[in-house]
Amino acid sequence: MVRDLIIGFVPDAWLHSLDYKTLERVEGSYITEDFRGRADDIVWRIKLGNEWVYLYLLIEFQSTVDKYMALRMMVYQGLLYQDLIKQGTVLSDGRLPPVLPIVLYNGSQRWTAATDVFDLIPPVPGLVEQFKPRAAFLLVDENAYTDSELASLKNLVATVFRIEHPADPESIQGLLRLLEDWLVDRPDLQRMIARWMRATLMRKPEYRILLPEVENLQGLRIMLSEQLEVWARQYEARGEARGEVRGEIMALQKLLSKRFGVIPNDVLAKISSASQEQVDSWLDQVLDAGSLGDLFGPTTH
Repeated sequence: MVRDLIIGFVPDAWLHSLDYKTLERVEGSYITEDFRGRADDIVWRIKLGNEWVYLYLLIEFQSTVDKYMALRMMVYQGLLYQDLIKQGTVLSDGRLPPVLPIVLYNGSQRWTAATDVFDLIPPVPGLVEQFKPRAAFLLVDENAYTDSELASLKNLVATVFRIEHPADPESIQGLLRLLEDWLVDRPDLQRMIARWMRATLMRKPEYRILLPEVENLQGLRIMLSEQLEVWARQYEARGEARGEVRGEIMALQKLLSKRFGVIPNDVLAKISSASQEQVDSWLDQVLDAGSLGDLFGPTTH
């Protein structure tokens, strides 16, 4: 999986040429000064040539846009280097091994935050500008790829990204068959991915499906086939419900524009993320409200 992430989504010929048979997980967690552990860090290392020199891959999974993600990644790299020095696993000449920091983002919105600490600090006149830190990370944003782009890659991570995207039941079935064919000789990977897919299908609001424990992809596909018709009806009904909410949101925005003029961006954001019950409540109150503040509280333009 880590190999496919690098080969499929990191555009670098040198990285692609490495021997991924030497890839291994680096165990351990990093402790910050306030004694909170970073046990969920995922760090891998890979051998370069015949020397015991390692390229460390620091992978962070992220489901929301974090304005200060670049700072977090800089801190993680510093903690990793401190740990390597403490363990005595720096290079033979005392220098530090290279690190590739990767943020794998699977949130519903496109990533908008800075990817370099340098961009979090405003320009400074004179000498101070030269000493602003630079620490960038590589962003892999699932939303940046279309389904057709992902489908063109025979790549496990690309298939995972396709499943992460909202899909209809028939598409999920097709992806399961595809994975079965690829992993016919890898029951260990089948078991891992089947369990992950089960958790994804149960967690995602687009799917909302209850499934028993599964041991392989075939078992998961058979279970889905047995209730495909019911799931498809539920999927269609949710689509119709979302369409009704969108229609009510448009009606609310038109009424607000006629009564109060230009709608501030923060109000538009509240409306777009509101539940149907909340939108209905605003529609009931809009004609009696004296201002936008009566409905939405203090607003900014």
